[in-house]
Amino acid sequence: MGNRDSKGCFNMGNRDSKGCFNMGNRDSKGLIRRHASPSHYLFKMDSFSFRSKALADDFISDTFVAGGYRWQLIIYLSGDWIKAKTNYISVQLELLHTSSLQIGWEVNMIFNFFLFNQLKEKYFSLQDGSVKQLQEMKTKWGIKNFIDLNTFSDPLNGYLINDSCVFGAEVFVVGKTFKGDHLSLIKNYDTLYHTWKNEKFSTLLEEYYESESFGFYKWNVSLYPNGDGPGKGNSISLFLNLPGSSVPQDMKLLVMFTMSVKDQLYGKHVKRTSQSVYKPSDKVGFHRFMALEQLKNPKKGFLVDDTLIIEVEVKLVGVVTKLST
Repeated sequence: MGNRDSKGCFNMGNRDSKGCFNMGNRDSKGLIRRHASPSHYLFKMDSFSFRSKALADDFISDTFVAGGYRWQLIIYLSGDWIKAKTNYISVQLELLHTSSLQIGWEVNMIFNFFLFNQLKEKYFSLQDGSVKQLQEMKTKWGIKNFIDLNTFSDPLNGYLINDSCVFGAEVFVVGKTFKGDHLSLIKNYDTLYHTWKNEKFSTLLEEYYESESFGFYKWNVSLYPNGDGPGKGNSISLFLNLPGSSVPQDMKLLVMFTMSVKDQLYGKHVKRTSQSVYKPSDKVGFHRFMALEQLKNPKKGFLVDDTLIIEVEVKLVGVVTKLST
């Protein structure tokens, strides 16, 4: 919105007696001059000197609509929203009725504030064109020290003529983003059990094999006999899969699961447990579930009669759906 000087004032042309730049003469950097009136809100104030004394600190405009939202313009007649009194007029824009918006809402917008120069019959506006973001914790955005009162009050500058002035505002909602999930926990969840016997394990030459489906959501287990990814050539890989057609595309499942390779001789099973939020077609598991050297050790009981037994426990503990905007 234009460069500020060492005192924090906008660089808008000639300096006043206090060393701050004013809105009298300015190049095109940040200061827009145009004949067209503001698109969304215009406020004409008569008897400015009386109002500035009668009103406490600020003036709050009527509600106006822009970009599908309701807004109000706040004009601080002799200060800003932090300092009680300064020698400047400050302006601020506030988004209203935010309690009706969903949790996690965000509104991206570009705003412009205007002041009408009655001598030149043009609207002057400070603009930088950058996108500002409003959210639950920040519903206002504005410009401190919009114009110093000396410059504003001098009739020769054209902003205050016959004790009358005109302010305006534009708001362009260039995008609103929302992302949110609703997790519904299942208090009394059921546990699914599935056992999968892989006979003639030494003859399994394909890259992977899938078990038959089980449970309401048609889960299945995939086995990579010679490993997958970082486990390739050194481990077996096991994954729990959720087919894409099992749940709606906007639904996810919060799952805790345990996968075991049975020790058929000594009961020293190899187990791995994980928790994941599954979306359709997800495959979650373990690339290095168990080392091939350990699995094939004849002194162990993991391969008996060339049969590998895999057990799976699946606990559906929650359902995740999208929050609507």
